[in-house]
Amino acid sequence: MSMLQISQGTFRLSDTRVLTLKDLTLRSGESWAFVGANGSGKSALARALSGELPVEKGTRESTFQHPVRLSLEQLQKIVADEWQRNNTDLLSEHEDDTGLTAAELIQTDVKDPARCEQLAQRFGISYLLTRRFKYLSTGETRKTLLCQALMAQPDLLILDEPFDGLDVQSRASLAETLAQLQHEDFTLVLVLNRFEDIPEFVQHAGVLLECEVTHTGPRSELLAEALVAQLAHSEKLEGMALPEPDVADALPQLADDAPRVTLRNGRVSYNDMPVIEGMNWQLNSGEHWQITGPNGAGKSTLLSLITGDHPQGYSNDLTLFGIQRGSGETIWDIKQHIGYVSSSLHLEYRVNVSVSTVILSGFFDSIGLYQAASDRQKALARQWLALLGMDNQLADTPFHSLSWGQQRLVLIARALVKHPTLLILDEPLQGLDSINRQLVRRFVDILIGEGRTQLLFVSHHAEDAPQCISHRLSFVAKDGGGYRYEQTQLKA
Repeated sequence: MSMLQISQGTFRLSDTRVLTLKDLTLRSGESWAFVGANGSGKSALARALSGELPVEKGTRESTFQHPVRLSLEQLQKIVADEWQRNNTDLLSEHEDDTGLTAAELIQTDVKDPARCEQLAQRFGISYLLTRRFKYLSTGETRKTLLCQALMAQPDLLILDEPFDGLDVQSRASLAETLAQLQHEDFTLVLVLNRFEDIPEFVQHAGVLLECEVTHTGPRSELLAEALVAQLAHSEKLEGMALPEPDVADALPQLADDAPRVTLRNGRVSYNDMPVIEGMNWQLNSGEHWQITGPNGAGKSTLLSLITGDHPQGYSNDLTLFGIQRGSGETIWDIKQHIGYVSSSLHLEYRVNVSVSTVILSGFFDSIGLYQAASDRQKALARQWLALLGMDNQLADTPFHSLSWGQQRLVLIARALVKHPTLLILDEPLQGLDSINRQLVRRFVDILIGEGRTQLLFVSHHAEDAPQCISHRLSFVAKDGGGYRYEQTQLKA
């Protein structure tokens, strides 16, 4: 029987931080889930369990032969590397795309086409195998990397946030697949932000607090303790106020009866394969929309049209904030109205800058900062840091030195900082623990309550939708392929 045993272990994370694992034993055939807040050391725990993070004091003994770890940070690096292959995000007309296909990425370390196809069928992504990995949606990339991890037939599989970015059906399918992997020679470890994401088949659970595993025990007992902590924290959010915008009413004013977005017979395609086909949709003043649909349906593509980032926006009959796309407007004429956060933005924010620079860039709609920020803007950025529960000493810390969840919080502050006309949140709570999800929902409630901001919200977790949602746009699969677009009014 394989076993991993850590006794009085300390693992160095930085000059000032260590991960402490006093007494932890994982055995063959067991399933574990560790849950912790953002910045609590979850990713470090995953690396310590896999053997990638050396023990500084104490002992770590393992007889597992094939440990494999998969994380959001690894996904970020792979996507960045894939775009770097061509050293551009937009290929010229005659430039060959050298990016790996999903099948090639799955077989990076283990070349076995039959097993690759078998795993792809299990995760329902056989149709993606010939597509370039870098063009896949967030959920599709997650499934692809899970297939890659399983190619090595690990005896210890450590998954850091495996459910984030997956739609409801995919989360259930993944949980079912992981349950089927259970056997006496296989050990599964899940590292999660959400207690509710712990699958029912998991036997053991642990809580990570301030870089120390403080509790371990049966899943049901830990869930009961977590619920009490969440209720206590929610009371502290009452009475919260957001920092002011830089200059009140600085954004160009739009007529109350003017639509914010109008798309007529919208079409987006890749290699002559339609992703969006025949969409007619309008966002009117005062409306707050939730956009729903499975991974790969085209939700993020629609959002990229609205933000002005998609090159096929020019070939569509698209009006944004009263401006016809392709009528001589600049990208900044569009972006000045928008606050935006998404998984793709998170992956694209590759510049090496400080935490405060990321927040300040929200005033200028840029990735990085290319003009001087005012003293007032710097003061507002510090106020946002305080609201996020981050010490101002973090202001000059490199953005990419933060945990994935802390990075997401900073990007959310960047989206909110100018109190935009349109706030676009595409899976904003991905990577956040339950406490910080409450915090972000409270931010949104306050901002929408001011009456100047409208919301487009995308999430695969129905419980994450804010109370203000008045309309829903649903991407619904059609028989024979493609999607139809159902529009529902939820509130008068």
